[in-house]
Amino acid sequence: MAGTFIRLTPEDFVVSADSITATLWSGNNPELTTFFLSAVQTAGSSGDYYYNVYQADPSTSDAEVQFAIAYGNKFGSGSVWYNSAVPGASPTRTTYGQYRTLVLGDENSDFVFGNTISKDFWALSIDRTRYKQSLFPGSLTLLLQGPNNEVISLTDNSQYATSIVFNDAGRVYQLISGSSGTGYFGAGVDSNGYSPNSGSYGYLLPDIGTILLNPLALSQSINLTPSRSLNSNGDNYQKLFNSIDGANASSFRLNSQETIASDYIFIRARNAEFNYSENPSFISGSTGEVLYNSFINNPQTFPTTIGMYNDNNELLAVAKLSRPLLKDFTKEALVRVKLDF
Repeated sequence: MAGTFIRLTPEDFVVSADSITATLWSGNNPELTTFFLSAVQTAGSSGDYYYNVYQADPSTSDAEVQFAIAYGNKFGSGSVWYNSAVPGASPTRTTYGQYRTLVLGDENSDFVFGNTISKDFWALSIDRTRYKQSLFPGSLTLLLQGPNNEVISLTDNSQYATSIVFNDAGRVYQLISGSSGTGYFGAGVDSNGYSPNSGSYGYLLPDIGTILLNPLALSQSINLTPSRSLNSNGDNYQKLFNSIDGANASSFRLNSQETIASDYIFIRARNAEFNYSENPSFISGSTGEVLYNSFINNPQTFPTTIGMYNDNNELLAVAKLSRPLLKDFTKEALVRVKLDF
């Protein structure tokens, strides 16, 4: 039916957004239970700032980075200074400043976990290839084991927050005791699921794929305490790795989330429209006459394709019908075209 056009109106367009969740870890696994470090990476220059964690032995072809472990300290404690003439300037202080700028957007601000100010943190940064848009609040379960085999399970408080808090990193949720979005409010925690007198267990920052852990709360709950010695390698990345990889822990559950926007376009063919065609089987190519007399007063067409054009008559999109659609003067059609982007 070449040459047959109708102009779409604003009422023909509807925009919809759907949230899609998916597994996070390699192999479409919802839970990560095996953790490996690369001796090459940890011994290299980047090992002074973070440790990459793999789901398989890094020497095998199946190994992929899942997340990275870092430690930040406001005073540069827990790592060796860059220059002995500049006290406190160290990888942990650099890490602290980077996350402070990324998350708080103010070099004079402090991290407040729940109701407690902390001068340091551990960071778990999910590898960017593991998710498309953001992490899925309410799906987190992170088991941590202390040096004396104490175990705590952490999740986020997205199911309990009365309002969403935002900062420069986007949405912010507090980490509490619990699993898969369900908090535990029993012995050892306060009514918020926090560690008593030490605040929450950290932040879930879903929009930048990051988890910050509060060492004060972990120290009180499972005796997991970072080394804060000045001008000394405290091996804090390894401490947190050992805690995640503990024999009684070894479970890290987290999903990703993606919002897909869709344009729905409603194409309406009324009874008097689209009943004639310029197809050679319909009219004579030499005279332009209708080939069959029955098509003059009772034409029938079988649309198979819808083309969408701009005002310059440029084809922008094509929609194919699942089967040819019979159209004549006694029938009207309504076709919904969905554009995902």
